[in-house]
Amino acid sequence: MITPLRLNYKRVDDMPSAPVFLFILVSSKEGIGEYMRSMIIANGVKKHWPDAVIHFALSKHAPYAQSCPFNTFILENSATKQVKAVNDIVSELKPDVVIFDASGRKAQLKHAHESGAKVIFISQHQKKRSRGLKVGRSLVTDSHWVVQPEFAIAPLSVFERFKLWLINRPQPLVTGPIFTNPDESQRGALLAEYDLADKAFVLFSAGSGGHKCNQGYAADLFLDVALHVRDHHKLKPVIVFGDNYPKELPEIEGVVCIRSLANADFINLVSSAKAAVLSGGGTLLQAVAMHVPTLGIAVSKDQPPRVKACLDRDVILSSNLDFSEMCGGVDQLLAPAELARLINKTKEIDSVNGLKVSIADISRLLEEK
Repeated sequence: MITPLRLNYKRVDDMPSAPVFLFILVSSKEGIGEYMRSMIIANGVKKHWPDAVIHFALSKHAPYAQSCPFNTFILENSATKQVKAVNDIVSELKPDVVIFDASGRKAQLKHAHESGAKVIFISQHQKKRSRGLKVGRSLVTDSHWVVQPEFAIAPLSVFERFKLWLINRPQPLVTGPIFTNPDESQRGALLAEYDLADKAFVLFSAGSGGHKCNQGYAADLFLDVALHVRDHHKLKPVIVFGDNYPKELPEIEGVVCIRSLANADFINLVSSAKAAVLSGGGTLLQAVAMHVPTLGIAVSKDQPPRVKACLDRDVILSSNLDFSEMCGGVDQLLAPAELARLINKTKEIDSVNGLKVSIADISRLLEEK
């Protein structure tokens, strides 16, 4: 079932010269990484093409579905499970570009391709990349973005490279992590809003807020560790709980508790932090790219390889999802010598913000139409 578009919807016929974009992504009551990344790209598109018409297809179960600032189709389930509904949207909109962020059946990619759209598939780890490299998908994909730095994912196998050569398709474009660059004026206003302008603080985020662990919600465990930082290190903890956190936010003396932040604000906070304790999602790679000393914790099944890749490059510390181990990891992280060492290690990596790379690739694809 497809609900009507929002009231801010502009008919495609009213803007014949404006490029039309459709974002189709994994959306649920747990993870939020794909939505945040797609929002960053969508905002980048709007900045580059001010007249662009942007649409999202989101599951009704996603907490952010009702607050998406772009034209929104509300689906009964995540887009990958809604083959006909998504294809019907594509048929109605006839978009210039369809971006499948870690989602999409082959039939959906094929339909978008046959409808005349430029098809972009985004993968964020090796398993998802392998799915995108299947012959049936590759033949109907115009560009495959891997939103990881080179060090965080294994290179293509000889067979994968040969297969792409055989069907005359390009290798995936490794964009690096996609995020909004810090802004000095916005950062200053944000730090003032949370009374952090003249304070050293440690930023905590367990991701979307919906992930669970043996002790309950991972965000609650991160809060317990934040209290350890307040009490033992006399630093101000700032914890971002996430849109999917189901409880009321606690009010705790000496702790800044935030429900959620737009990526631009989140990046401004991370870049200002003395250190960070983060889940092993995309924000971990963003922190590394900004040279922020970080303790990375895998809170979902897709995150251990990303955390391990960062550990192998010696650019983060890590621990298991356990209170005692996390406290020990934070104690090690906040030692002055360790903070300095991690900053220097992250600076050895050639980091690129993937947003610039992705916008350039979209521009190339639109020129081909």
